[in-house]
This record gives sequence, structure tokens and C-alpha cells, in this order.
Amino acid sequence: MNTSEVRNKAILAKAASTVLNRLDTEQKNNALRLMAQALREEQEIILTANLEDLERGRQQGTPPSLLDRLALNPDRINAMAEGLEQIIDLPDPIGDVLDAIDRPNGLMIDKIRVPIGVIGIIYEARPNVTVDAAGLCLKTGNAVVLRGGSAAISSNRQIIEVLHRALASSAIPVDALQIIEDPNRSSVDEMLKLKGILDVIIPRGGRSLIQNVVENSTVPVIETGAGVCHTYIDASADPTMAADISLNAKVQRPSVCNAMETLIIHKDFAAIHLPLLAEQFKESNVEIRGCEDTLALIPWATQATEEDYSTEYNDYILNVKIVNTMQEALDHIAKHGTQHSECIVTEDQDHATIFIQEVDAAAVYHNASTRFTDGFEFGFGAEIGISTQKLHARGPMGLPALTTTKYRIYGNGQIRR
Repeated sequence: MNTSEVRNKAILAKAASTVLNRLDTEQKNNALRLMAQALREEQEIILTANLEDLERGRQQGTPPSLLDRLALNPDRINAMAEGLEQIIDLPDPIGDVLDAIDRPNGLMIDKIRVPIGVIGIIYEARPNVTVDAAGLCLKTGNAVVLRGGSAAISSNRQIIEVLHRALASSAIPVDALQIIEDPNRSSVDEMLKLKGILDVIIPRGGRSLIQNVVENSTVPVIETGAGVCHTYIDASADPTMAADISLNAKVQRPSVCNAMETLIIHKDFAAIHLPLLAEQFKESNVEIRGCEDTLALIPWATQATEEDYSTEYNDYILNVKIVNTMQEALDHIAKHGTQHSECIVTEDQDHATIFIQEVDAAAVYHNASTRFTDGFEFGFGAEIGISTQKLHARGPMGLPALTTTKYRIYGNGQIRR
């Protein structure tokens, strides 16, 4: 492969987008239904391809937490198919009338949702993103050009082949779904310069990937963010609830962007409960890095650095910070957070209200794990990513986030004087 693959496939997607724009909801849903069916029926060839990726990853020394992000099994493939079926059940936003205006001169104006056009998505090791992105984009009438990470190239290639066979029996053109197979970084660089062919690029992955896209793309970008997520345990927190929430936020699946990276604890709670809570983390094989006050309570912890507090580990590593006041917690989050997902565990309703109001993040929780920042959990079916920017879309991006608007103006001969 060479970089001409990128432009050629983007041009094919652009042509297919004009066909997509004419399809009704049932035609799009039927295509998604066929795609879900194909994933289940052809899962064995997808799992075989996934084994190739996993073996290559092991040979290259990929950490277990990242291998987990990469791994597929029958349950995960079925979950991918279920995600498509949930998208089918969701209302199609295309054509929704958002506003209607009758002007004094007789013009009738309305504002409707329409597809963006051709969406480029650059992402890393999770092959389920391939299916999620395809389903969300096609349901909203968008063609999509996918560029997954090289770690999942065998899985992604096989998934797309399966989905293409399904689309061949539908009204959606096969060319509306493209994947870039060139593993070289130059293929990413070329995608970033396809202004006029791609309408928007969405990066999903670590800080360096997102930074490269934001800084170098001439195509408009919807920025998803790294997840340096915090849980703050307030002085009044219920100890059992605090332990359950913080353990879930870190341990349930540490490799994802909504997992907790730093646990902030009020000094009064820490003095009584942190040693036992730390042992629970230790039993789950979590390494703890902490401030001086943390080390005084957890002798086996190691010293955390300023860099640690700004790191998305995606691993069994946890920063701990003990604070004297909630304001210190707010200041720490403002300094080190990535505007993704933040949580307060407290029985003090006033503190909860202040925290939710003042924390600048896409998702702010009171007494619930940050692991819920997810399109599936929010009822969107799948998601295209977690947007941490403030324009167009923020938080888990479902179907409406993949639309733009068009004004339709109806007249009977009006001219402007």
C-alpha cells in the first residue's frame, strides 16, 4: 500500500455520500440489521484474525491492559452486533426540524438536521470502534473513512470485509464504508490534509494522537480527549459507597478513557479509611503513587510526581492525593484534568452542587463511577467518541453529534429590496 490509497478511498466515500443522502430510515436500518447478522454469522473468521493481532502484540511486548483493549471473543462480537441493533432502535435524527420561522414578507424558513457528509476517524487499538463508527455514521447518512491502529489491522480488515458483504445486499453503497490499511504514519498525515474531500476528522486515542491531529489537520476536527479522570472522596462520604465507586472506576476496566487515574481524598476521610481502601486496591494488583500525606498512611506506596498526576495510565496504576478542603480538590482537577469525567463521592448535597457546577468537564458525577461515560450507558447505542471540546458536541457522541444543520427557505417570488 502507499499513501494514494488514502485519497482514492476518500474519493470513493465522497461519491457514495451523495447516495446515502437519499436513503430513508428503513433502508439504513436494514443495512445495519444485515451488518449485525453478518458479525454473528462470521465471527469465527473475525476471531481468527484477532488472534493474529494478539500474537503480534505479545511478540512486541504489548502490556496486558492494552492486549485486553485489543482482544475479541464471542461475547464482545455479540456486543458489537447488539450495539448496531440498538442504533437501529434509536430515532433517526436526519430530517428533524429544529426550528421554524414565518417571516413578515411571507418567507417560510425551517432548520433541519442533515448528514455532515464524509467523516474520517483515526483511532487506536480497540476493534469494536470499527463497528461502532460504521453503525453511527451510516445511520446518520454519513460515509466514513476509518484508519485504525496497526495493532488491530488484521481484526479491522476482516471486520470491514464482513460488513462489506452485508452492505452488498443493502441500499447503502459498499464504498460508503472505507478502511485505510496502510499502517504507516504517512497515511494519517495524508488524511489530515484532505480538506474538501473529508468534512470532519474525529481522533480517538491517546494524548499524542489527538495532539497530532488537532495541530496538523486542515480538515475540521471534533476533538476527543485523553481521560485523566478523578474521583474525589469528600469528608462526609459513605465509606462503603466510596470504596465501591473508586474500585470500580479504576479496576473494572483500567484500559479505557473513562477509568479513574487519580483518587483525591479529604484528609479526614483518609485518616480513617485510606489504609483499608489501599489494601483493597493492592488486592486488585493496583500500584499506588501518592503525595507525602499518602505515603504516611500507605508505607508501600511510591512518591507521585507532577507528571504522574497528568498521566493517563490505562493500566493498574493509581495516583492518590490527600487534600485539606474540597477547594484543593477542585484546584487539582482544574490543573491536571482533561475535561473528560470527574466524580465526587459525598453525602453533603451543598458540596455535590458546588462540585457539579464548578468542575469543567464533559461529564460530572455525584456518587457514581466515571465508568458510565459511554454512549451505550447513556442510551445512545454505540458512540463515536467522548468529545472534550466545547463546540458542536461534548461528552459521549451519539447520532445527533454526527449531524449538521441546513436552512430551508420557501417563498413565492420574494426579492430583497
